[in-house]
Amino acid sequence: MRRAVAVRLSALLAAGALTAAGGVALSTTTASAATGGVTGYATQNGGTTGGAGGQTVRATTGTAIHQALCSRASSSTPITIQVEGTINHGNTAKVSGSSCNTAAGVIELKQISNVTIVGVGNGAVFDQLGIHIREAENIVIQNVTVRNVKKSGSPTSNGGDAIGMESGVRNVWVDHVTLEASGGESEGYDGLFDMKDDTQYVTLSYSVLRNSGRGGLIGSSESDRSNGYVTLHHNLYENIDSRTPLLRGGIAHMYNNHYRQLNESGINSRAGARAKVDNNYFEDSKDVLGTFYTDQAGYWQVSGNVFDNVTWSSRSDDHNPAGPNPTSNTSVSIPYGFTLDAANCVPSVVAQTAGANKGLKVSDGSCTPQSPDPTDPGPTDPGEPTDPGPTDPPAGTNLSLGAGADGSSKASGTSYGNVVDGDMGTYWSPSGSTGSVSVKWGSATTVSKVNVRLASGSGTVGAYRVLNHDTGAVLASGSGAGVIGFTPTSLKKITFEITSASGAPRIAEFETYAS
Repeated sequence: MRRAVAVRLSALLAAGALTAAGGVALSTTTASAATGGVTGYATQNGGTTGGAGGQTVRATTGTAIHQALCSRASSSTPITIQVEGTINHGNTAKVSGSSCNTAAGVIELKQISNVTIVGVGNGAVFDQLGIHIREAENIVIQNVTVRNVKKSGSPTSNGGDAIGMESGVRNVWVDHVTLEASGGESEGYDGLFDMKDDTQYVTLSYSVLRNSGRGGLIGSSESDRSNGYVTLHHNLYENIDSRTPLLRGGIAHMYNNHYRQLNESGINSRAGARAKVDNNYFEDSKDVLGTFYTDQAGYWQVSGNVFDNVTWSSRSDDHNPAGPNPTSNTSVSIPYGFTLDAANCVPSVVAQTAGANKGLKVSDGSCTPQSPDPTDPGPTDPGEPTDPGPTDPPAGTNLSLGAGADGSSKASGTSYGNVVDGDMGTYWSPSGSTGSVSVKWGSATTVSKVNVRLASGSGTVGAYRVLNHDTGAVLASGSGAGVIGFTPTSLKKITFEITSASGAPRIAEFETYAS
């Protein structure tokens, strides 16, 4: 086996310098809300929708981002902020208002909720400037680069974290971002993605974390065990010394990540933490999983991982690597649906999908990158559902009539059976912004199209997946309601899973057709 490389690479800055002109937040009619659908633990606890359904504004400076937050009617009024250009100390000032609590030298998402920050146009680069999420909930950050944030030296920002969360944070989805430094603690940098002091229900997906001493942590000390329910999937961790992540207490799910050149240690589960580690690809690295630098044990469940040129240290009282033949020492139950790519194709899939400015591509679970739906629903009026109407359904017999129905998450006063009764006046609605409803038959039935019809007064379906419930395979995914086609499939049960929504969606009919 080749000796693991331990020399830190020079920083690879993916985005060139951009000039931030103007900076005033401008109203716009085109939204770039989170695309591709929220996944992982961020779908739980009511789901994560960010600023869906609210106003969309554009900002080219950090001050303009703060102005957009402070101009809302309240601290919870939904807003999507499209960011283009370079955000830095020179253009990020404190802005005051009753709906915000901002600070200079950092993008401050403090004591607020229902916000999306998304990079658009030529890209958004937060240069030496971190994003701080504190006492906040329902936050989406997508398609941005955050680089070279320092905790010592000059300038400093956000305690040295590229993205940091603390103090009662709930439901954050960070997707298709690039987080990078140019060294470790001795060079003034800290973590790329940190969660502490009661931060829960977080997903980091399709992102790049590289050239740093520390990838990130979940819990700031052995006693800070109030964090967890974190999903990390389809991310590239490259040239990181340790903490990919460091997990103290709580539960984390890592799947389909590519870990390359972890120089000292990788996933560090300790202080009672439990990590579910599925179908990841570890390459040219050292001690990629275990309990390190403490005698307080953590635990892991492993399945389907590839260890390519990974070296393992000897065990000691405070150093307990899981290898050289990692086996599970706990079991972790995951409450959400997910589809695994095979581990051997993870490097290829992650290379094509992860990071900012990659076109928001995602994996379909069969090692094939997919582009998002080109039709962005944008903010819509919850009072005007998208219903194709009785003349639009596919030809043939609605196979749902007379079939059974069940699901997960049901609002009071609604019924799963209402989606198969042929009556547009009755409906099923999830108890929050996520949930699923299924149609089932006693014998295998071939289905190639479904028609999801919304009742009057419905909210909008933000993102969905259509699943072969028998196998868990994803037949289709997208956003909104209406006719959805896919390869003809023989199954006994088909599921429409809502992973994000604006308002309360009311599914009047879940129609199924053979052709």
